[in-house]
Amino acid sequence: MSSFLHAPMAYTVPPSVSSQSVRGPKTISLSCCRAFAAKIPIPPINPKDPFLSKLASVAASSPETILNRPVNPDTPPYLDLFDSPKLMATPAQVERSVSYNEHRPKSPPPDLPSLLLHGRIVYIGMPLVPAVTELVVAELMYLQWMDPKQPIYLYINSTGTTRDDGETVGMETEGFAIYDALMQLQNEVHTVAVGAAIGQACLLLSAGTKGHRFMMPHAKAMIQQPRVPSSGLMPASDVLIRAKEVITNRDTLVELLAKHTGNSVEAVANVMRRPFYMDANRAKEFGVIDKILWRGQEKVMAEVAAPEEWDKNAGIKVMDGF
Repeated sequence: MSSFLHAPMAYTVPPSVSSQSVRGPKTISLSCCRAFAAKIPIPPINPKDPFLSKLASVAASSPETILNRPVNPDTPPYLDLFDSPKLMATPAQVERSVSYNEHRPKSPPPDLPSLLLHGRIVYIGMPLVPAVTELVVAELMYLQWMDPKQPIYLYINSTGTTRDDGETVGMETEGFAIYDALMQLQNEVHTVAVGAAIGQACLLLSAGTKGHRFMMPHAKAMIQQPRVPSSGLMPASDVLIRAKEVITNRDTLVELLAKHTGNSVEAVANVMRRPFYMDANRAKEFGVIDKILWRGQEKVMAEVAAPEEWDKNAGIKVMDGF
C-alpha cells in the first residue's frame, strides 16, 4: 500500500493521438479513462469497510464518476456517492417498539383521576368552584351507571366555597349541587375526610351513608355561616337582596346538618354563630362522622383510663370545690 502511494504514476499518450491534439486542451475521452483506470493498481482494502468497498465498486464500474468530480467546498468528498442516510427512529418510536419488561403496560397509563375513578374513588381536593362541581357530579353519575350496587368512596380535602383565608371563591349552590347528586344515587356513599372538611365540604362529609362516614385521626372539620361575596360597587338594594340569599343558604345548611348529624336545628345554629372547629373525636361526638380511620385507635382509646383514675393511681387527692 505504501509503495503504491509513493510510486510515480506516469502514462504515455497513445500513438494514435496526433501532436496537434496534444497541444490543445487536455481532455481525456471516456474510453481513455476506462483504459487508464484499468491499468491503475487498486490497493488492498478491508472488505468489511463499507465506505472503501462502495468507493472501490464505483471506481471499477464508472471511473468517470471519480475523475470528473465538481469541487464543492461545502460537501465532504465522495459522500454523494452513497444513498441518502435514513434518520434514526425517535426515542418515542424506540420506546413503543422495544419492550424492556414483560409486566410493562402496552399502552400509556391514564391520568391519576382516571385511576382513582377505576377504583370507584371520587376525590375532592380543591375548593368547590364550578369546574370541581362539574367533574364531581359527572363522576358520581358515571359510577352509578357503571354499577348501581357497588359503593362509591368520596374522599374530601376541601375548604368548601371559601379559601383557607376565608375569601369566597364559589357560590353556596356548588356544595348543594354535589349534595343533591349524592342524594339521588342508588349506591352507598362512603365519605372520608383526609385533610379538611370546611363549610359545605363538612356537609358532604356528613351526608354519607350512616355507618360509613370516616375521618382520618388528624383531619379537621369545621362548620360556619355562609359568607357574603364581595359586593364591589353594587347598589344598596342589590346588597340587601344578596344578604337575604345568604341567610336563606345559611338556614338550608343548618337544616341539612341537623338532619345528618342528629342534632336539633337550634343546636346547630348555635354552634354556627362562629366558626366551629372539630377534630376527629369531636366530629364523632357531634355526629358528623361514625368512625375514625386509625388502626387500633378505638381499642387504644377504650383502654385509656379516665382522668379521675389517673389521679387516683398517681396518689393525687382532689380537693372539694376543684
